[in-house]
Amino acid sequence: MVRATNATRGALLGDRVRVADTGLTRIIGLLGERALQSGDGLLIVPSQGVHTWGMRFGIDVAVLDGDWKVIGIKHTLGPFRMTRFFWKAAAVLELPAGTLSSTSTTLGDLIEFGAVAPADTVPSERSV
Repeated sequence: MVRATNATRGALLGDRVRVADTGLTRIIGLLGERALQSGDGLLIVPSQGVHTWGMRFGIDVAVLDGDWKVIGIKHTLGPFRMTRFFWKAAAVLELPAGTLSSTSTTLGDLIEFGAVAPADTVPSERSV
């Protein structure tokens, strides 16, 4: 998982963004999910467009070029829809519907991705 931040606006887009970077994970995408919670997302690399066939909920879509700049946006792409094809796209970021509006994300914004720190793992103490 990665953290996605709109560096232009200083806004967190998601801190639990899965990366789909194999043929199988790109094909499956969000199929089988019931919803995306705030903070969730899917980064599809490479991708030049997406569809929501078989999905039951809408998503926000940010299409990114090779420099991670937003070159396309679709707000609340509903079920059984698709984006247009973006020839210059390198990746697509799928987020919960409303995320792009609430963070004021727009064309030209720079998106940064960073590693998510593993959860603190503290061994549980047993009482004897």
